[in-house]
Amino acid sequence: MVKMTTEAQFSNNDFQDVVLHRQSVRKFDPTVKIELAELQAMIDEATSAPSACNLQSWHFVVAASDAGKAKAKQLLMPFNYPQVETCSVMIFILGDTESHLVYRDVWNKACEDGRISAEKRDQIFKTFLPLYENASPAFLKMDATIDSSMAAMQLLLVARAHGYDANPIAGYAADKVAVTFDLDPQRYVPVMAVAIGKAAAEPITTTRYAGTEVTEFI
Repeated sequence: MVKMTTEAQFSNNDFQDVVLHRQSVRKFDPTVKIELAELQAMIDEATSAPSACNLQSWHFVVAASDAGKAKAKQLLMPFNYPQVETCSVMIFILGDTESHLVYRDVWNKACEDGRISAEKRDQIFKTFLPLYENASPAFLKMDATIDSSMAAMQLLLVARAHGYDANPIAGYAADKVAVTFDLDPQRYVPVMAVAIGKAAAEPITTTRYAGTEVTEFI
């Protein structure tokens, strides 16, 4: 099970700054490296994101080595080459449509730790698990995509809290992601790639629609 890292490891613990000043960076300082232990800590923190029925339907492929980034570049559209060529790491977030197969492990652990009763655990198994065991492939894909999208957003914020910059990327050959990384394309759904590093220049400050233009109160 995941061991969560502590807030003390964040170099930026200013919530307002992390959330409101996050910007997408397309060119990074290529000399900046991130230790694998810190990358793992960032992923551990990103997986505190919510997920449907606590299914945690996400999977991460970390392209940190030259060989890994070369594979990543093969997938990207040319306008996204600057990110992969200069970033410290590129992380692909994929949805796992078979995460329900190990769903019992999460709740059995919670029961063993005394966080829920055996009755509550069994109720969860009877209520939620059949939904996924009998679900269509389309439902499982949608569910895993939603879960992984939340984890991807969490990763963007976690990266900033660690003092790095990031860029979410969807411009890649989605149909080739799983096979490129030796994963089962029937099981894993590509959702997002995130380039992480230190910005080489100030990113463009984008204009946002006013909240009143995209909100309805009923």
